[in-house]
Amino acid sequence: MSEHFSRREFLQATPVVAGALALSAGVAKAMPAAEPCGGEDTAATANRRSQTGATARGPFRGTLCFFSKPVPQLSWPELAESAKRAGFGGIDLTVRAGGHVLPERVGTDLPQAVAAIRSAGLEVPMITTELLSADDPAAEPILSVASKLSIPFLKPGYYHYKFVNVLAELEEAGRRFRGLVELAGKHGVQVGYHNHDGYMGAPTWDMARVIEPLDSRWCGYYFDLSQATTEGGVGGWKIAANLVMPRLKMIAAKDFVWKPASQHRWEAENCPLGQGMSHWREFVQTLSQSDFHGPITIHEEYSIPGVSDSEGIALSREKAPEVMAAAKTDLDYLKSLIREAYSAG
Repeated sequence: MSEHFSRREFLQATPVVAGALALSAGVAKAMPAAEPCGGEDTAATANRRSQTGATARGPFRGTLCFFSKPVPQLSWPELAESAKRAGFGGIDLTVRAGGHVLPERVGTDLPQAVAAIRSAGLEVPMITTELLSADDPAAEPILSVASKLSIPFLKPGYYHYKFVNVLAELEEAGRRFRGLVELAGKHGVQVGYHNHDGYMGAPTWDMARVIEPLDSRWCGYYFDLSQATTEGGVGGWKIAANLVMPRLKMIAAKDFVWKPASQHRWEAENCPLGQGMSHWREFVQTLSQSDFHGPITIHEEYSIPGVSDSEGIALSREKAPEVMAAAKTDLDYLKSLIREAYSAG
């Protein structure tokens, strides 16, 4: 077998995880450039300029978004005004059970929510959903309305392993995901799959087998550096970042630290951005050498004693301003990294 085999051949031939690390160097060498995905801020043409010493291609033109999950108590206008005061350029709006827009009301509520946010001068470049297949009764309405509102990106839900036969389970999830992407493409909406611990796609390599053969215009990755670091340790996040970069759609920004849970056992605990173990400075430097200009969303998912719960959700409406103040701190840190990286060279 030649060392210079194609990216698609590798992903189809390799088991879900085993052997991935050993072969990653050959994959990087053989990686072809992807076609543009279209849209206002897509990144399928992102390449490996970091490997050739290229300087930043700034300025960064993507939207820095606030993920609306932590403040469900706020109305759409309140959410928009709070995010604007904090310095955000857009909202990553939850369109799911318990979210700011309920799936069963998407036809009436999503246009109103987007209108309220845009009237405050902010963008809605993406929505976060729980969609898993085209057969979901909510899939067609959500995608149709998102298309009419010119919302370019969508985060789907998560697939679970049953740990009976992970290859078969991945294939079944892939069948459902392919159908969802096909439907999204018909509506001109791009799907970015989020790598998250506890679900398929946590190590990135498994869902890559599903994603890579699909049309890059409508399907790619919603990359989470914190989750990639949790899963990959010292160098795994670099491999994952290298893998997703040509088809990077969106980025989730959060951080974590390892905390002892019991004897011989540690657990990841989310923390403010820049105070944890994720290599954000290095990652943003790499990002600045690519063509990525998609949305970056602040995920404020850490507990603030007396203010927010373990998932970062405000304990009450009265606590929402304190949650937003913490989000502003995270955003300011991210902005400082972007200024530093994109002004280099």
